[in-house]
Amino acid sequence: MNSKLWRVVVIGLCVLTMSAVWAAPASAQMSEVKEKPPMYTYVADWAIPRANWGEMVKANAADQQMLEKATADGTLVGYGSDTNMVHRVDGMTHDDWWSSMSMAGVLGVLDQAYKSGTATSPVYISATKHSDSIFVSRFYNWHSGSIKGGYTHGSSYTLKADAPPDAMEMLTKNLIAPLLEKMLADGTIVEYEVDTQAIHTDSPSTFWLFYITPTADGLDKVSAALEDTLKANPLASPAFRSMVDYSTHRDDLAQTDATYK
Repeated sequence: MNSKLWRVVVIGLCVLTMSAVWAAPASAQMSEVKEKPPMYTYVADWAIPRANWGEMVKANAADQQMLEKATADGTLVGYGSDTNMVHRVDGMTHDDWWSSMSMAGVLGVLDQAYKSGTATSPVYISATKHSDSIFVSRFYNWHSGSIKGGYTHGSSYTLKADAPPDAMEMLTKNLIAPLLEKMLADGTIVEYEVDTQAIHTDSPSTFWLFYITPTADGLDKVSAALEDTLKANPLASPAFRSMVDYSTHRDDLAQTDATYK
């Protein structure tokens, strides 16, 4: 048996073992994790000079009525804004985002933002850098309502070249989603999603995991739950690492105001 085929066999066995290990506790606590209809999220990232950070609060308030209306009429299922808490020399400082169950939904709201003139307000013009992304998720969940001053933890991962084509789906169904569904059920987090890019401006092999906690101690609780999970299921971590190139892994932490329908 050649080395590549052997690797695929080993990965398959790891994933099957993960499924078996997770099946009992998952079924006891929650419904089986399944893919959902695609949810699209538009994100606008900005690098705003520190002197203008206060102006971002005003810019977000100016968009509030438009976003509330789009949520009320069903165009959007969620929206919010983030302020980066861990700054990189060349990184972004703020973002605005909204989610819809269709690409037409996110683009329709973007068109409204352009026509309203908020996209050319002085604070956005002052940005030293700007980028946009459109994500799509089939694994997500949330509690309805608004959160102010919560925390969003984001992680990016890139699959190895020889990972199975459905590696992200397997990892999400058997490891990521069951853990976060449990955290959602007990109120530790208020939203999570596992994203890939709908419009590929980064590697198609990259996926992102985001979750929002209402308070900072939720970050500690998720970390502790993950550690306990890996201790209880010793094959989970090797299976994850067999498919993911950890040299490209990055984390982000932001303070978040968000509303979900």
